[in-house]
Amino acid sequence: MKKIIKFIFCLALFAGCEDAIDIDQVGRITTDVAFQNLNDLRDGLIGVYTKYDLVQDIAHSSTFTDELSVGFISGGQRVNDYQFILDATSLAAFTFWQRSYEEINEATRLILAAESVSLESEEQEDYNNILGQAHALRAYSHFKLLSYYSTDLTDDNALGVIAVDFVPLISDVFPRNTNGEVFALIEGDLQKAESLLLEQSNATFISKDFVTALRARMATYRGQYSMAATYAQQLLDRYPIASRGQYTNMFLDADNTEIIFKLERTRGDIFDRAGNGVSNMASQSRAGAKFAFTNETINGGPYFEIGRSLFNLFDQDDIRFDVNVGPESIISPDYQNAADFENEDILLVHKYPGSETQPLMNDLKVFRSSEMLLILAEAAADGGNINGAANSTSAYIKQLRDARFTTVQPLPTYANETEAFAAILNERRIELAFEGHRFHDLKRLGVRANQDVLRDPLDCNAIGVNGACSLPATDHRFTLPIPQAELIANPNIREQQNSGY
Repeated sequence: MKKIIKFIFCLALFAGCEDAIDIDQVGRITTDVAFQNLNDLRDGLIGVYTKYDLVQDIAHSSTFTDELSVGFISGGQRVNDYQFILDATSLAAFTFWQRSYEEINEATRLILAAESVSLESEEQEDYNNILGQAHALRAYSHFKLLSYYSTDLTDDNALGVIAVDFVPLISDVFPRNTNGEVFALIEGDLQKAESLLLEQSNATFISKDFVTALRARMATYRGQYSMAATYAQQLLDRYPIASRGQYTNMFLDADNTEIIFKLERTRGDIFDRAGNGVSNMASQSRAGAKFAFTNETINGGPYFEIGRSLFNLFDQDDIRFDVNVGPESIISPDYQNAADFENEDILLVHKYPGSETQPLMNDLKVFRSSEMLLILAEAAADGGNINGAANSTSAYIKQLRDARFTTVQPLPTYANETEAFAAILNERRIELAFEGHRFHDLKRLGVRANQDVLRDPLDCNAIGVNGACSLPATDHRFTLPIPQAELIANPNIREQQNSGY
């Protein structure tokens, strides 16, 4: 693999790369010392989990697309991202590459270390479950890499990323694998995980349902809709769509009805950070700190606000309005003619108000059953079943809206496939707002829905934005470039940069 990955791997928590130097340093901690029994493996698994985060995805997706507008107290935070400035030196290009390979490294080291652990007979089930989680996490990280760095996940022959199921030597350099080769590694990890994992008992730890959810999302991204629908339905049979009250409590971390898997965040953990130092895309922080400095009120330092084009999709009878729009928002009834738009129309992001009395800190929802329902809607549209009272795009969207509104909603109808996919994108935009999906959704569905990044014109005129209003879904920037540091370190990948960079 490239040397940057090698350097990252050498900084792993429990062991350095064995060929980083040609001698064994006195006092060096090796895996056979760090992992001797089941309790060591449990601790190691928690260490692997601490590598996983979603706030970078949330920050990049919301800023680079049309979920946000520049806040009335903005100091220029993430302005390059907001202006669609992206190249091999950009923070986003480096961050997702580096973090994902760090995750893969930690999971791989745990998998390898498990081979030398001594067990009592009654410990086998727990051992298997730990090992299964490590395999599933490694699969998830490889898929995340593909979603950002592959141009077309529907093409198995397209360039993917570097597939890694080992700890590379510092001298190793490898070219990119094809999508098909990376997906083969992912599926191998998922098969192994499924054979080892327990059933769901806690939404903050990986179970067999996580494997099913990841397969559903992967199949959707790959355009394998029959398979995606099968997996999605299996999960919907186990995880009902949340009621209005449950939906509110879910984003206060008080209800898990709809949650298949989430990353838990708690006071005092390594992610419990807010303030000026966490506003950039890459920093670890509370999720809400990617939009405001201290809390989600009007006095909490909202340097980003809800974009007007997104806000205009919300209905005030929809519980998603209450969850996403801060109660202290100042909503102009005629914002297009406001004399002082910046101060007369302040739409506060409320998705991450805080929990455990800690403002802006909430668990990060990775897989929810509402996503599975929208996968069914997408599969129906792909199959031409766009209208009808059952098993159609319109029926699935109505089912979700019925759960979110105070009254039963009418059955929508769509004139053609383009309208159906546009409706799916809009419903995903509302349902999954500020959860890190919009960037990927536009990349894979924008053309079919005839939908691009499209901000309200008034949001494009903010200071520092320089008129950055729209970005076509076909733009090369919906695939991240291989980072410059990687190109420098790895000669085998220099001729494999993504098109446009």
